[in-house]
Amino acid sequence: MEFGAITITTLWAALLGYAFGSIPFGLILTRLAGKGDVRKQGSGNIGATNVLRTGSKGLAAGTLLLDLAKGLVPVLIARELFAFDMGWTALFAVIGHCFPIWLGFKGGKGVATNAGVCFGLAWQLGVVYAVVWISLLAITRISSVAGMGAVIAAAIAAWVFDWPTFGKVLVLVALLIVFLHRTNIARLMAGTEPRVGTKK
Repeated sequence: MEFGAITITTLWAALLGYAFGSIPFGLILTRLAGKGDVRKQGSGNIGATNVLRTGSKGLAAGTLLLDLAKGLVPVLIARELFAFDMGWTALFAVIGHCFPIWLGFKGGKGVATNAGVCFGLAWQLGVVYAVVWISLLAITRISSVAGMGAVIAAAIAAWVFDWPTFGKVLVLVALLIVFLHRTNIARLMAGTEPRVGTKK
């Protein structure tokens, strides 16, 4: 696997990732369930944490699993079809979630989708991601802390396991996800970041 020269195969690999990643499952599920437009509730995000604020744990769990799947599935497909360019599929699956063309490029923050990406790249990275994410969420009950901690941990783990190509991808993803959490970081510093289960 490489993450360098751009070829036609690279473009197909990136398109595969973006096509899966850009499916707004949080919005689709809440509308089908009669909960309205999730973007007009809570943080305005289409991810599982904000879906939980609609009061439905089932919808939140479904969103979480589907957002994870849209990171995992394209990477597994790319492993078979575009093995040398699967890093591009991984990167663009997260980009697709964060900037879906269908929603005016206003999507989620990529944490769950990146979890799926990590499991697709290497199960060890997925385990690190999941352990850090779940542990921090259990300790702090703050979704943003758990998410940012997990994406950073996975990027570091890729280098520790001596997978530099995966490391490059996950560092880029971590930078993007942390940037998208900049308002969360400001609230954390101010002590006003909501905990999981609150309405705001």
